[in-house]
Amino acid sequence: MIFRQLFDAETSTYTYLIADRETRLAALVDPVREHVARDLALIDELGLTLAYVLETHVHADHITGAGLLRQRTGARSVASKRGAACADLHLDDGDLLHVGNLVVRVIATPGHTDDSLSYLVGDRVLTGDALLIRSAGRTDFQNGDPAQLYASITTRLFTLPDDTQVYPGHDYRGFTVSSIGEERRWNARVAGKSSAEFSAIMNGLALPPPRHLAVAVPANRSCGEA
Repeated sequence: MIFRQLFDAETSTYTYLIADRETRLAALVDPVREHVARDLALIDELGLTLAYVLETHVHADHITGAGLLRQRTGARSVASKRGAACADLHLDDGDLLHVGNLVVRVIATPGHTDDSLSYLVGDRVLTGDALLIRSAGRTDFQNGDPAQLYASITTRLFTLPDDTQVYPGHDYRGFTVSSIGEERRWNARVAGKSSAEFSAIMNGLALPPPRHLAVAVPANRSCGEA
């Protein structure tokens, strides 16, 4: 597997490129519109063909590059069945997506938003904004629900093998990768906490709204093309 982790400094967003070495087919996960040229240049340099653009959820902090990538490459956009209606393909828990010989397993992980998905590829899980490194995605907008997120993390993600590598949708402290075993032991919001304790933490965060919330959510419901 070819795997690259890409970064948007303004919103601390990670975009992931995954590709099958044999067929050279690729997928981008959570692309940022401002970095479409960068991502396409990398795909070209590596001799890949973009087949899919996957969203982990409807984002509130940046505008997706899915629409532009679809226009420029013919790649199919992919989202949750509860996500953006504009996507070409809608997936749900347990669905499998084939990128060449790579198999992407869909894990529904609602709670940050009601449409949140994680993607398991081999020994790596791309968790979007559900499970972050030593943290978890906020639950105070877009039908977020702390009890639901706690269940997603503890009964879905934490049941993966300990050595599964965790690649989140964001990081604000300079971390790039963790593991399920590490997060089960050291995640300050979840480790050793009950659902009620987790909910109290999440409900007490009192964070300001994401800076681009009013623009990003409507745009992303239109695959970034609005």
